[in-house]
Amino acid sequence: MALSFSNPSRSYDGTKHGVWFWGYDNAREITFFVEDRVLMNFDSALGADEAGVLASFDRHRDEILKIAMALYTDDRRQTLYTLH
Repeated sequence: MALSFSNPSRSYDGTKHGVWFWGYDNAREITFFVEDRVLMNFDSALGADEAGVLASFDRHRDEILKIAMALYTDDRRQTLYTLH
C-alpha cells in the first residue's frame, strides 16, 4: 500500500528545531521530522518561533510531503525519517 498523509497533525519541537508529522502505510504509522533549516530553503523569512515554523510548514506542506514520499521505503524496520 502507498504512503498516505491522512492525519494533518504536526507538532513543533523547539529542542530539536523542527516539525514532527505522520504518514501511514496501511495500519503502520510512520514518523517524519523536518528540520527548521529545511524549511528555510522553502521560506527564507522563516521566523524562529513556533508559530512561524508551523506556518511555514503549512504553507509548504505539499512540497514537504513529496520529499517525505521520496524518502520513504517499505522497510518495516524503519519507522522514523528525517528530512534534512
